[in-house]
Amino acid sequence: MEIRRELHLVRLAFGQAYLWHEAGALTLVDTGIATSGDEIAEAIGRLGLRTQDVRRVVLTHYHEDHCGGAAAVAAWGEAEVLAHRAEAPVIRGEVPAPPPAFTEEERALHRSLGAHLLPPAPPCRVDRELEDGDLIAFGGGARVVATPGHTPGSIAVHLPRAGVLFTGDTVAHVGGQVMPGVFNLDREELLRSFRRLAELDAQVACVGHGDPITDARAALQKAAQATL
Repeated sequence: MEIRRELHLVRLAFGQAYLWHEAGALTLVDTGIATSGDEIAEAIGRLGLRTQDVRRVVLTHYHEDHCGGAAAVAAWGEAEVLAHRAEAPVIRGEVPAPPPAFTEEERALHRSLGAHLLPPAPPCRVDRELEDGDLIAFGGGARVVATPGHTPGSIAVHLPRAGVLFTGDTVAHVGGQVMPGVFNLDREELLRSFRRLAELDAQVACVGHGDPITDARAALQKAAQATL
C-alpha cells in the first residue's frame, strides 16, 4: 500500500512493516515476525527494487512481531540495523525480554490474537544504538523520539520535513479508533509517551498495528486528551 510517493506499507501475515524509498535506496521500519523475510522481499520486488537496496533497518522495539524478521533482512547485504540502546541487548539475544504487565482484558486479547504462538525472534546484530534526539539519514532527516512504556527502549521516528511519524506500538489504530498501544511494560509511562507524540507535527502516523492515520496531529491530540 502506497501512502505517499516515498512511503509504502507492507502488510504481513502477522503485523506490518514500512518501506521508505528515496534515491534508489530503502529504509525498512520494523520487520514483522521471524517468517516475514520472504514477504518483505516480495514487496521490495513489486517496487522494482532488490533486497540489496535496503540500506538500513530501524527497529522500533524488541517484540517478536517487530524485530522477528530482522536477522533474515540483515543477511541480505550491507544494511545497517538500528535500535535504541535499551532494546539492543534483547535484539542481540544477550538477555531475555521482560514480559508485558497484562491486564486481564489484555491477556485474553493476547491469546485470541494468537500472539502467544508467535515464533521467537532470532538474535540479530545491532550496528547502531540509538538515543532520544538522534538523527537518521533518510526522509530529509529522521529524528528518534524515545517513547518508553511499551518496552523500555521503544522509539518513534519523526520525519518533520515529510510530515511522517513512525510510532511503533505506542499508538494503535483499530476499527477507526486511535488509541494508546496495549501489552505494555508500564502503561502510565506509555501514556506519557503517547502524549509526547501528540505534540509532534505529523500529517501521517504510521502505526505498528492498523492503518496509517491521516490528519495525524489532530487525531493524536484528540486521543491524548482522552487519556488525561
